[in-house]
Amino acid sequence: MTHCPRYLPRPLTPAAWAGPPGRLLPDGAPRLWLARIPDLRAGLVPLAESLLDDGEKARVAALLRAEDRDAYQVTHTALRLLLGAYLGTAPSDVPLVRRACPVCRARHGPPAVPHTPLHFSVSRSADLCLLAFARTAVGVDVERWPTPKVVADVGESLHPLERAALDACPPARRPAAFARVWTRKEAYLKGLGTGLGRAPHLDHLGISAYGARPVPGWAVSDVAAGVGYAAAVALAERH
Repeated sequence: MTHCPRYLPRPLTPAAWAGPPGRLLPDGAPRLWLARIPDLRAGLVPLAESLLDDGEKARVAALLRAEDRDAYQVTHTALRLLLGAYLGTAPSDVPLVRRACPVCRARHGPPAVPHTPLHFSVSRSADLCLLAFARTAVGVDVERWPTPKVVADVGESLHPLERAALDACPPARRPAAFARVWTRKEAYLKGLGTGLGRAPHLDHLGISAYGARPVPGWAVSDVAAGVGYAAAVALAERH
């Protein structure tokens, strides 16, 4: 038996937005971009001041560590550059809003560009950022393998069958197994628009290296992110 095929994201370099990917995305598979934040820091941090909006700049200013500020600026500047390329507009003119939360209806749901067919999702962890774009609702997550303590503590929040499978997993393999299930779960919850406003124990995505368990109405797939990381994408099916 072989591992389930994973999405292979495109490397995120300046060429991604220098030649516009096109105004509209194709139906079917999402477009995924993966980058090491240090590789883009010198080129993108200087652009952040002119491209990010006031809300994004406020979030940058609230971050205490310089590396966190740089990571946010790189990720969100890259997001705006790609949105501008996909939509055929200046990156600084892309209007970002928050959708209504499906749980409480307040405007703190996933980010969106109003009045377009484009959906997107962003994640970053340590030195990596991952971005997804699609024609239907999409969620993405990337995580560095956690410590055994994090596995033990956060593992309690998983679905009962996931907790049991994790407990049965050899200790040396638990960090990778936990990262697999957690990224699948985060990607799915981001796609739903709830984030962790929906309790993680409610959905059974599974820890198996052979792929996520089926979720009605969604395709949840692993994404290749390199040694020491796990990543996943969740894409809503078209009706």
